[in-house]
Amino acid sequence: MSYDYIITGAGPAGCVLANRLSEDPEVRVLLLEAGGGDWNPLFHMPAGFAKMTKGVASWGWETVPQKHMKNRVLRYTQAKVIGGGSSINAQLYTRGNAVDYDLWASEDGCTGWDYRSVLPYFKRCEDNQRFADDYHSYGGPLGVSMPSAALPICDAYIRAGQELGIPYNHDFNGRQQAGVGFYQLTQRNKRRSSASMAYLAPIKDRRNLTVRMSAQVSRIVVEKGRAVGVEIANGSSTEIIRAEREVLVSSGAIGSPKLLLQSGIGPADHLKSVGVPVMHDLKGVGENMQDHLDLFVISECTGDHTYDNVAKLHRTLWAGLQYVLFRTGPVTSSLFETGGFWYADPDARSPDIQFHLGLGSGIEAGVARLKNAGVTLNSAYLHPRSRGTVRLASNDPAAAPLIDPNYWADPHDRKMSIEGLRVAREIMQQAALKPFVLAERLPGPDIVTEEQLFDYGCANAKTDHHPVGTCKMGTDDMAVVDLELKVRGIEGLRVCDSSVMPRVPSCNTNGPTIMVGEKGADIIRNREPLPAAIFTHERNDARPRARAEVR
Repeated sequence: MSYDYIITGAGPAGCVLANRLSEDPEVRVLLLEAGGGDWNPLFHMPAGFAKMTKGVASWGWETVPQKHMKNRVLRYTQAKVIGGGSSINAQLYTRGNAVDYDLWASEDGCTGWDYRSVLPYFKRCEDNQRFADDYHSYGGPLGVSMPSAALPICDAYIRAGQELGIPYNHDFNGRQQAGVGFYQLTQRNKRRSSASMAYLAPIKDRRNLTVRMSAQVSRIVVEKGRAVGVEIANGSSTEIIRAEREVLVSSGAIGSPKLLLQSGIGPADHLKSVGVPVMHDLKGVGENMQDHLDLFVISECTGDHTYDNVAKLHRTLWAGLQYVLFRTGPVTSSLFETGGFWYADPDARSPDIQFHLGLGSGIEAGVARLKNAGVTLNSAYLHPRSRGTVRLASNDPAAAPLIDPNYWADPHDRKMSIEGLRVAREIMQQAALKPFVLAERLPGPDIVTEEQLFDYGCANAKTDHHPVGTCKMGTDDMAVVDLELKVRGIEGLRVCDSSVMPRVPSCNTNGPTIMVGEKGADIIRNREPLPAAIFTHERNDARPRARAEVR
């Protein structure tokens, strides 16, 4: 059987495409997902995120040794489940800064992708619990709500930021990004609002939409310069499914370049080196990888102020019972509900550091839990200059890709990351947190010099799981897709996911990826773009005070 559109990958953008394209009853849409269904209750419980980073529903990949971080190999969790990253992430709904998208248009050649042009697509997806203004809307597929289980230490953290000179911000996605405050979350009725639940569950009975899981695409079938279908690996055999109109690649910033390369679309020298026949020499595929690297402070608490002790069996059972019966208690927490955006570089055009307050000490994989209750403050540098790659290890589609974010290749990234860590440490030392925080345990009070902090970062840094850019959109020689997301030089083939972003937004990337899916669907359907946003009040990001004033 053939379909009009075949979508490879049911991540955030793939779910959006499947929904929007199948709105036309005359169009037959096939959505393929290599992973399984989101039947496990952990996918829907907000606190289930803590299990997800430890390997549930992921590919089990890791980076190549990072040569600028003493050859450290980092765990690199990438989702293998319907809904993709939106089914296993911490549910933070952030969009980045207006400057991010304006730079896409002004410096990366992506006309029509500036902030005023993409904001209507952010708004179209939203069903916002609280906000309805120039920046927000309600009635869309994606549930967006405020945290429902904030602990007293969250308010103390916000006061601590203000004591350091960082203003309170009630809406990081509104007029101003800079500040500290509560994140909005992709939740509805205290359940995760993944792309699968938001965009697929409501339309599961559409007769013109077919969703196949456990269907790993091994290559795109290209005939006479046109993508005509996909090949699916079924054990020792293969199956070819044909697309009458287009193949839409939405496998994420790692999976999408991997699939193009497996199909012979990419840098010819690399393809030849791993024994893949060259179908189309396109040198930008797998280049331009960007990601946010995270450094963190972990402090021991003066008492049971976070969720660490919920890990004890009797408390875990009670927390589960509370959630099932009453939709209350620790399980309703995403564990990262407060944070903020500020400046490591006083000359930055927009905030360049993001904070996440973690309500525990061993929440994510690879981070040790303290004996007593602890609290974590993550800091990530948002404007990395370093660029990495995604490459094939061999011509075997089942082989893990070579993921090289190339962290700290540019010394500026290292300097700003360490500066962000210093600000995070200062926040944790403010008077407002004294009743809650006993002492810093990591990096520890003896770690103070630049070299010591570098060593600490090399040993402990982790990814924020925000890879983008590996099939970048643009007009230069390294662009993989044009401004309509069409792969250059191949007919009937587009890429639509985080891999097309020319540079990483200053935020968690789930929200921006859903926006790309929304705008991409209109482009594919040849619809007029939504009218550009008109503001009642202009955005006004707070500038940092002089460093002497905030320290």
